[in-house]
Amino acid sequence: MGKRKVISESEIKPRLPNKEYEVLGIAQKLLGYDRIMVRCLDGFTRLCRIRGKMKRRAWIRVNDIVIVSPWDFQSDKRGDITYRYRRNQADWLRHHGYLNSSS
Repeated sequence: MGKRKVISESEIKPRLPNKEYEVLGIAQKLLGYDRIMVRCLDGFTRLCRIRGKMKRRAWIRVNDIVIVSPWDFQSDKRGDITYRYRRNQADWLRHHGYLNSSS
């Protein structure tokens, strides 16, 4: 398989949330184990858990930009974190208008 070749950094495009069932959010408070309080861009603050696939692979810190998938029930209070953006990806999101510059 091997590594994918990247010619320039402008070609790198981060994963964007699916508008139907995912929303961007900012990690506000670490609550222990796999629970994190996330302030989402749709106006809700959700208690989110880190998906099992991500638990030991992506470490989430306060003020990290994440993709949240709200639960079917309690959708305004709970959700799952499905992706964490790295710093260069978060800068790309701000530059292209997905996040405001104060986030």
